[in-house]
Amino acid sequence: SAVQRGRMPPTQPNPGQYALTNGDPLNGHCYLSGYISLLLRAEPYPTSRYGSQCMQPNNIMGIENICELAARLLFSAVEWARNIPFFPDLQITDQVSLLRLTWSELFVLNAAQCSMPLHVAPLLAAAGLHASPMSADRVVAFMDHIRIFQEQVEKLKALHVDSAEYSCLKAIVLFTSDACGLSDAAHIESLQEKSQCALEEYVRSQYPNQPSRFGKLLLRLPSLRTVSSSVIEQLFFVRLVGKTPIETLIRDMLLSGSSFNWPYMSIQCS
Repeated sequence: SAVQRGRMPPTQPNPGQYALTNGDPLNGHCYLSGYISLLLRAEPYPTSRYGSQCMQPNNIMGIENICELAARLLFSAVEWARNIPFFPDLQITDQVSLLRLTWSELFVLNAAQCSMPLHVAPLLAAAGLHASPMSADRVVAFMDHIRIFQEQVEKLKALHVDSAEYSCLKAIVLFTSDACGLSDAAHIESLQEKSQCALEEYVRSQYPNQPSRFGKLLLRLPSLRTVSSSVIEQLFFVRLVGKTPIETLIRDMLLSGSSFNWPYMSIQCS
């Protein structure tokens, strides 16, 4: 697999080949503000490619495949951030702080957008518990966190969020003034407001018969933080990177971009 070779394959999306939702470009909508179109253009993979390379013919995803998909989702979140408007202009310390705080929320949004098959989560958990046993009460808590992750993904999928909406939601999540030690929190907050306004304008224009849609989308965001980043890390990434902290991985991805090499690839994704 690409991950086992130690490198994510560089992908140059074709012009106009932006993320798809249910195979339908933007659900047939042609309106895009300039800002949203740039958010979409920054996606390193069309959504249709996320799962198609990992899915087996019988449509069942093995642990190796789900690990590779998870790696793509994380890499995609960082690569997307590197290429959207305004983010690259921030001080590098601010870029790292924002991604370290929000990576798990971006991961959940990407997982929902690409319809990650969630039935495999308990399989991953079982494999992880077999490799690294924990006490019964910790197992219960761990499985409960997995359920929360699954619920958040399912709730997003139930809203039939389109690609433009996902891009705006990710920008709203990323540009948060809650990150520690920001050099210009007010500027970052203004970028969050810009992203929120773009989403509101887009939804009002494209879904005039759903007046509560914008509110429903925004209300999904606070609950993304209920998903434990350490559980996502343990569930999907411990096989890939061993004891390397995910925050270190994210910093390295951000600094090296598409030339990023996955560390410790002797650890098999199985």
